[in-house]
Amino acid sequence: MGFAQQYEPGKDPKVLEKFTKNLNKEAIAGKLDPIIGREDEINRVIRILSRKTKNNPVLIGEPGVGKTAIVEGLAQRIVKGDIPSNLQNKTIYELDMGALIAGAKFQGEFEERLKAVMNKVKESNGDFILFIDELHLIIGAGKTQGSMDASNLLKPMLARGDLHCIDATTLDEHRLYIRLLALLVKKLQIFVKKILIEKYNFN
Repeated sequence: MGFAQQYEPGKDPKVLEKFTKNLNKEAIAGKLDPIIGREDEINRVIRILSRKTKNNPVLIGEPGVGKTAIVEGLAQRIVKGDIPSNLQNKTIYELDMGALIAGAKFQGEFEERLKAVMNKVKESNGDFILFIDELHLIIGAGKTQGSMDASNLLKPMLARGDLHCIDATTLDEHRLYIRLLALLVKKLQIFVKKILIEKYNFN
């Protein structure tokens, strides 16, 4: 029996190292570019993350507009201590879609890996924040198109408030798929401005 068949991500203490990137460590190592001109967006994300409910911001914009840079800027501010006290000990982990998919040969293997990552974030009791770029890729753009559908994993964790996350997607994909997830979870509240940042109220 090969390694791929034996591997159980739920029992792997290093599952975050395998399937995510620690943006705090990247910031400390100087591997993230300085962020210029995104202070307003970063501050809005901070305000949303600081809420007790409606605290999962979603960055919406076309590819290349700087959604990931906003999250990287947040990580840089965390490691510098330039952040409200309630967020000072937070660590941001960026989900690595390539690593999650790589070598996933069996049905449900991708979902098991994702579930293990989300459980690790949950076990941190709020100290870890999961950044999911291109959220639409994991909640199902239609299985006939080869996408993964992890909405059944996300839905209960978000509904219970177990998962603290920042998500990013494009406007077109948001219109098609993210609202579908919201209908499943219910109680979605949306606040949209120029650089679209939305607050998900799953609680």
